[in-house]
Amino acid sequence: MKPIKSLEGKRVAIIGLGISQIDLVISLENSKEWDELWGINSAGAVFNLDRLFMMDPASRFLDTDDAGRQTDVMRKILPSLKIPIYTCELDERVPSAKLFPIDEVTNYAKCAYFNNTVAYAIGFAFWNKVKAIDLFGIDFSYSTDLHFAEAGRACVEFWLCKLIENGVEVGVSPRSTVLDSSVPLNERLYGYHRLPDPLVAVPHDGKWVVGTVSDVEGALQKDNLTIVQHEKPPEPYKG
Repeated sequence: MKPIKSLEGKRVAIIGLGISQIDLVISLENSKEWDELWGINSAGAVFNLDRLFMMDPASRFLDTDDAGRQTDVMRKILPSLKIPIYTCELDERVPSAKLFPIDEVTNYAKCAYFNNTVAYAIGFAFWNKVKAIDLFGIDFSYSTDLHFAEAGRACVEFWLCKLIENGVEVGVSPRSTVLDSSVPLNERLYGYHRLPDPLVAVPHDGKWVVGTVSDVEGALQKDNLTIVQHEKPPEPYKG
């Protein structure tokens, strides 16, 4: 498999199953757009996706109950989805299934650190040279399995680091723990957060604006910008 030329330089949203997926819904309601939407597993039952990543074999969903509450809905959508479904094994019951280009991605990235499906999706984005990715519903906070949550988050953040180092813009829902996005801005720079006037760092126009909260807000206001906060539902039109 070769990289998909049409993906180069594009902005992609990757949608997981965590609660922060609501921020994608609100963003779409506020007229925000992406060139493509990619989903993880049963996100394909809800969102109008361009690609789905399901790195477990289809048999896990079709022949067992190991996927828990995803099982029934995956059994409904897998035989009929028309979009590419990237996975580890082809199954005639899933006509749109495609083998994930594991050789190509690992050799391009010089890395084979994949311990969860989201990491594969990010690696795929890296290989296809997208311009930007935004993560929604990728939270890694599980009350019943803390070890897996930590391991999965570390792998995802590792791949995000590779993208950032290669000039890819990375956005994460402010409700997500990934890259400490859910931590208040004035608490993210350890040590500086203990000062009476905490120091913050805000990405803007390819650079980082670093200063106290008031200083940074003033600098951003010059460009009619504000510090990123939770997306809010669209207000009723008052025209």
